Amino acid sequence: MAKKVDKPIRDHIIGREEIRTILLRQLRKTSRCRDILRMGPHAFLELCAKLRATGHVKDTIHVTIKETISFFFHRSGETISRNFHAVLRAVISLEEEFLQQPSETTIPSEILRSNRFYPYFKDCIGAIDGTHVRVKVPIADQPRFRGRKEWPTQNVLAACKFYLGDAGFMLKHALITPYRGVRYHLKEFAGREPENAYELFNLRHSSLRNVIERSFGVLKKRFAIIAGGTEPYYDVEVMVDIVLACIILHNFLMGVDPNQYLISQVDRELQNNNPEATNEEREEVNEDYRRGAALRDNMAAQMWADYQIER
Repeated sequence: MAKKVDKPIRDHIIGREEIRTILLRQLRKTSRCRDILRMGPHAFLELCAKLRATGHVKDTIHVTIKETISFFFHRSGETISRNFHAVLRAVISLEEEFLQQPSETTIPSEILRSNRFYPYFKDCIGAIDGTHVRVKVPIADQPRFRGRKEWPTQNVLAACKFYLGDAGFMLKHALITPYRGVRYHLKEFAGREPENAYELFNLRHSSLRNVIERSFGVLKKRFAIIAGGTEPYYDVEVMVDIVLACIILHNFLMGVDPNQYLISQVDRELQNNNPEATNEEREEVNEDYRRGAALRDNMAAQMWADYQIER
């Protein structure tokens, strides 16, 4: 029987150097850099500088910061290492800079600069939505992570710019949802004008809320590790940190390298997707609901009156 002979250490070093050389050469090409790291070369260099400044990642005699960060993206689904967790901690340490709470005193520019939205939505400070990310948990814990999917997931809830929710949320004074049983998705209005105050409200509500659906769409296209249905390599605690890190990186990249191709691709998908089924379950009618309904009706009535004058 042939005996397995381990390669000399020198051969391993040479192999590692070849991989390093090839990877760094590819990162200088915009298209390959995007394929590997989900960003262009200039954005990658800026990210390296930011993560270096955190102190969580450093150059060593064996590996540079660029290599450490590139392997975080390139091999994050295959290995767990000290370098991976160091980069993960470094990214999460940027949370305060790239995850900001919406301001309750500042009207979002998207609303302020549009007569379709202002003054009707002037008090809205964020669009809210959720997405499910698959997790790996012990069998005994899986019932707590069960939802509409066939596998355990964590429900990631995010707010983006203004507090508007879709019909899956309960109408409240502080969370304005669309009218149920009325046309809502942008595709439903293609080539057709709104016919009443409820449809006009839903059309403009949908236009504003589109920002959160687009954000989740681009986020998942950038980072396949949180988009797939395959059971993740990491346990749920690490996946929670990975989701947070991906959101931070997404916000960073939207500022320095938004990737218009990805955004356009997501916009086309949102336009072509079939409207989601509206949840027709009876909403709980309480004082908070009544205040929300009155606020929404007033917004819709004012919006419709102005729309009639402008036509």
